[in-house]
Amino acid sequence: MEKQKVGGEEKHASGYSWYVLSVLVVVYILNFIDRQIISILALEIKADLGLSDSEMGFLGGAAFAVFYALFGIPLGRLADNWSRVKLLSIGLALWSTMTALSGFARSQLTLTLARMGVGIGEATASPTAYSLISDYFPKRQRATALAIYSSGLYLGGGVSLLIGAKISQVWNAAYPGGGPGGLVGWHAAFLAVGLPGILVAIWVATLREPVRGAMDGTPSKSSDRPFAEFFADLSTIVPPFTLIGAARRGAGALAINLAVAAGLIAFSWIMIELTGNLPQWSAVALGYYAVFSWASVLRQKDPATFRLIWGTPAFICTTLGYSMVALTAYALAFWSAPYAEQVLKLPKAELAFWLGANGAISGFLGVIIGGRVADALRARNPAGRILVILFGVIAPVLPIWIGYTTWDPLLFYVMNFLAGLFGSAALGAAAATTQDLVLPRMRGTATASFFLGTTLVGLCFGPYMVGQVSDLVGGMVNGKFVGDLRTGIVSLIAVAPIAVVLLIYAYKAVPQAEATLAERAGEKA
Repeated sequence: MEKQKVGGEEKHASGYSWYVLSVLVVVYILNFIDRQIISILALEIKADLGLSDSEMGFLGGAAFAVFYALFGIPLGRLADNWSRVKLLSIGLALWSTMTALSGFARSQLTLTLARMGVGIGEATASPTAYSLISDYFPKRQRATALAIYSSGLYLGGGVSLLIGAKISQVWNAAYPGGGPGGLVGWHAAFLAVGLPGILVAIWVATLREPVRGAMDGTPSKSSDRPFAEFFADLSTIVPPFTLIGAARRGAGALAINLAVAAGLIAFSWIMIELTGNLPQWSAVALGYYAVFSWASVLRQKDPATFRLIWGTPAFICTTLGYSMVALTAYALAFWSAPYAEQVLKLPKAELAFWLGANGAISGFLGVIIGGRVADALRARNPAGRILVILFGVIAPVLPIWIGYTTWDPLLFYVMNFLAGLFGSAALGAAAATTQDLVLPRMRGTATASFFLGTTLVGLCFGPYMVGQVSDLVGGMVNGKFVGDLRTGIVSLIAVAPIAVVLLIYAYKAVPQAEATLAERAGEKA
């Protein structure tokens, strides 16, 4: 097994390191409860607000994802320059408050605004957590620690179904015509899961801030002006300030920026005309333009970080390859409950229990086993972790096909379990690979960049893609239009070949990229 020594002394994770990890897992559980509870409430929200499947896909995806991804960029940089513990506690309080405010939404617009707020708050979570874990655990244990942290994703997602269904059912039974203030079951569910996070934020604030980079033998200081840099970074992603920043870099940079903006506007206009979904494609255009603008500024201000992230094909292909896994996972996480309720006609209480337990257990086992296997393969092969990501792409294909074409509820639950188990195995491997491809001072930014892929590709398009296909192939039933969720979900299989090509390239490129890390950065590692 690979040993990590600093100053001739092998580094170990302490008992306090494991305590911090356990707190971070609790935070991530809350993160995904607040993010995913909309899934079990989807049909109620859809009926109450008069929405289509593609519009629900937007609320479950891009409405959250774009702002989560964009604010993850400056917040990831802030995590590199300021107290990660303070940043995480503030972010947790913010997203919990916005989740609670979702409980007062009366239209698509107000629910969209609340989901945007949740996305901004949750953007603090993974950049801070990944960076903290990397400073509390040595490299040889990092994939395992990140996999344990990532288990909160699946535990939170599973628990959200159980909690959401129960609260909604109890509330609607107690107040059939709506409760105080006209609140119905799905309103009450948002309120109930949002408020406890504020108390957990106080707990998070008690954690100790570790020395940045000490576990790798390269201790580094935080910036003397973290918030000045944060607001400078924020201005690089918010139009029209992006144009001012481009103009300062010269006429050529401004011309390129304007050309990219025009191209994205034209693309979004075409897609709006084709799909009729203004919010989805407006958000996509905004998100991708803002990322381009930020990356252009990063290239000028921090060329070393740009080279190791945006200028490293191994990093890009690993991120995009895993993003295809995330696209499928997010789509299934959002649509499996509405599918079971609408297509298979399963009772909400039953499907919430089985899908919630399925998601929690399969995801937890998959991400832990995948992380352990990834670390073992990494010890034998510098690109060994990529094999685990490839497994996460290929293995779920058959279970998805069988599970979402059968009418047998038991077979549906079993195949859904297997798809979750296999797909979740890839997360720890992908996260650890991207962390290994940058220097310690860049980890927060690298995490934000990694999550750009999982959100602006995976979450932004996964739920929406299923909803859009469902609307396109649906038809009239008893005088009412009904989407075809079965075809929408099965269409997810089409992304697997794209991921395989990207990850095969990453498998070949990762060893050389990691071996030349300091040389390419132009810095002392």
